[in-house]
Amino acid sequence: MNKADLVALVSNAVGTQVEAKAAVTQVFDGMRKALQEGNKVVVQGFGSFHVVMRKSKPARNPRTGEPVMIPPRRRIKFKMAKGLL
Repeated sequence: MNKADLVALVSNAVGTQVEAKAAVTQVFDGMRKALQEGNKVVVQGFGSFHVVMRKSKPARNPRTGEPVMIPPRRRIKFKMAKGLL
């Protein structure tokens, strides 16, 4: 399911596709902003999203074979709610 499918599903409940698209976009924007600020996003009965820091780690340049360090990065993790499936 992609965003367009989600908008179509929501439009069946709300009425118009324009209103549904605005609502879905607003939800995703709110989630994005909360995660960028380092907050946890919890959707009851669905799951939770939170930001974790991935450690820096050694790797190799595939062209030269030279060792390089991959810098630490932020990643989003999702934990599914127990009753989701």
